[in-house]
This record gives sequence, C-alpha cells and structure tokens, in this order.
Amino acid sequence: MQFGMPTLIENRTLEENVSLCAGLGLSFVELNMNFPEYQTDCLERTEYLTRLANDAGIYYTIHLDENLNIADFNRLVSDAYLETVRRAVGTAKALLPLRDRFGDPSQPLILNMHLNHGILITLPDRRVPLYERDIDTYLRSFAAFRSLCEEWIGDSGVMISVENTDGFRDYEKKAVELLLQSPKFGLTWDIGHSKAVHETDVPFLLNHRDRLVHFHIHDGTETPPRNHLALGNGEIDLTDRLKLAESRNARCVLETKTVDALKRSVQWLGENPWRDGI
Repeated sequence: MQFGMPTLIENRTLEENVSLCAGLGLSFVELNMNFPEYQTDCLERTEYLTRLANDAGIYYTIHLDENLNIADFNRLVSDAYLETVRRAVGTAKALLPLRDRFGDPSQPLILNMHLNHGILITLPDRRVPLYERDIDTYLRSFAAFRSLCEEWIGDSGVMISVENTDGFRDYEKKAVELLLQSPKFGLTWDIGHSKAVHETDVPFLLNHRDRLVHFHIHDGTETPPRNHLALGNGEIDLTDRLKLAESRNARCVLETKTVDALKRSVQWLGENPWRDGI
C-alpha cells in the first residue's frame, strides 16, 4: 500500500512539497487546487510537474477545489466548475505515466472531490437546504456531471473519488449513489472527518466499501471534535482503518496540516505493527 502527503501550507512551492515527499520516503503528493499555486493553468504545466516528479521518484494525485459546486443553480457558476473538472481530468491523464513508473498501475489515478452542501434558508424553526427542497433539479445536475466525466475520462486510468467531510446529508447520499452507478467514480474515506462528526458517515461508507479507492489518514477526536492530528494523537482505531484501506488496495494520504505532524505520522507508521505479521 502506498502512502502520500497533502499540499502543505508551510511549503510555498511545488519543489518544497516534492522534496519533502521524497525525503520522507512517501510515494505521491496530492496537489490541492484550493492553493493559488495549483490552479488549473499551473497544473497544466505537466512537463514541469513531470520533470520534478521524475527526479524525485514520486507521482501526483489531485484534490479538486473544495468550493466545487457542479449543481449550483446559476449555470454560469456551475459551468465554470465543470470546465475546471474537465481540465483537471486532462491534467491527470497527462500525469498517468508517473503513476505507472512510480506507483501501482492497478490503482486509478484519483481526483478527490468534496460535495458542496449548498445554501441553507433559515426559517423560524429550522434551516432548509435548497438542494433538499429542489432534489430533482439537484440530482439532474449530478446525472449530467456523471455523463460528462465518463466522456472526459474515457478508457484512461483516472477516477473521481467523493470524500466525506462533515456528514453526508440525505440528498448528498442520493447524489453519491447516482455517481457510483458509473465505474469512473469511487469513494474517499477521510477517517478524521468521520471521527469528528461521531462516525455518522461510517454506515454509508461501509455499505459501499467495495467502492472505497482512496483514504485520507489522520487522527482525530469526537469531543471536542478535532481532526488532522498526527497519527497516534487521537482516538481513532488506526490499525482497523489502515487494514481496511489495504484490503481495498487504496492509496492513503497522510493528511496532516503541518510538516511536523506529517513527520511524526510517518514515524508512527514505522513504529506500529498495524499489518498482520509485522
């Protein structure tokens, strides 16, 4: 099983992230499109990305912008996000040779995706999500998105994986299940996020365990809700989660937020016998 690292805010350049990744013996960097230096036009400099990765012996996955909202009712907005995904898929396809050289060609190259909860309308006695009220329109957007992604990805080894964040809403579960009707989509289990919301997403994720292709591994607590902790600094049964990831032949991003926590997490992996027989 291969471990990688997220884009870290302490590192201002791609070179710094790549150097840290290689220095820690990790296999890949998950490039985060929320950062200004990893916007679409920057990622499309694939010759430059490839040269750095070749020199370091690593490859990349991609984390799509967390604001991504392909179901926005304003078509000008949703079209911009769709174009972002289309071009990110093109970048991922161009980076596939790195996966084949330094990773596991049997694993899809992942574009990680969050779901946008949409707007909440506050009433005197409750808050109503607009996507829940207009569920048919919402789901039609996801059906169209699924078809477009199938076209863009084609027969390449790229896959879009939907991540749990602060608890899937019921309308989001319907959208995810609609996407999972396509083999071009999978699931990312962020084990810290699920811990911080009292594991409310676990039944849904385990019910679709055969679609788990990517893990964000970090420690966390329920009370108070905390995540992105170094491994061993929280309450999660890390051995259980890692064994599940291994059984799914899934990649694992050690998704801490600081260089120090990342280093301590790599150390934890080396010192704790989470694999049977180690």
